[in-house]
Amino acid sequence: MVLPRDGLKDGAGKPLHYDNIFYIGENDLYVPKDETGNYKTYETVGESYGDPMDVMRKLIPSHVVFEGKVGALTGKNALTAKVGETVLIVHSEANRDSRPHIIGGHGDYVWETGKFNNPPERDLETWFVRGGSAGAALYTFREPGVYAYVN
Repeated sequence: MVLPRDGLKDGAGKPLHYDNIFYIGENDLYVPKDETGNYKTYETVGESYGDPMDVMRKLIPSHVVFEGKVGALTGKNALTAKVGETVLIVHSEANRDSRPHIIGGHGDYVWETGKFNNPPERDLETWFVRGGSAGAALYTFREPGVYAYVN
């Protein structure tokens, strides 16, 4: 995704401002399990090749995470913004469709397909990011508190 040189615009061509950008990479992990349901371990990387390939072919991930691990954007790693601050959230998902949502907020301006030449959609609770692509949403934080960003 490449941001336009002349900045983001609303549907009427007026400039849109943001104070910060958050990039959210959503990842699918495909970890094979043994017959009893426990995750498998292997002595060598080469030995592990076949089982993960079988799991990946089914496109049913064992884990779906943001930024490569569980809890990556919580606690001391939480993304923060002040009341009145406008944030551009860029969300990508390599393999599967995703439906991001800000609990307690919404996308003020949303480019679901990442095409900034197209006018943004307005005031979406949830937006649709197609697998293998990225989308973006602009949001102004109006109230103090914890806002969960979920799929």
